[in-house]
Amino acid sequence: MMPLLLCDTGEELVIKRISGTPEVKKHLEDLGFVAGGSVTVISRLGGNMIVKVKETRVAINEDLARKIMI
Repeated sequence: MMPLLLCDTGEELVIKRISGTPEVKKHLEDLGFVAGGSVTVISRLGGNMIVKVKETRVAINEDLARKIMI
């Protein structure tokens, strides 16, 4: 397993685990990041990422990307 932050752009990946406080886990779950779901990194800019999750594009920062394990 590795954090989403280290993944290549354009590759579809499966989320293995979400780490962090219960509040962070709930926030990510509300955005569509759940274990077993798929995620694709669309682009990166200055430590922030745009990812595709559940047919929606979502912008997340570096800290949140570290908590999503693939």
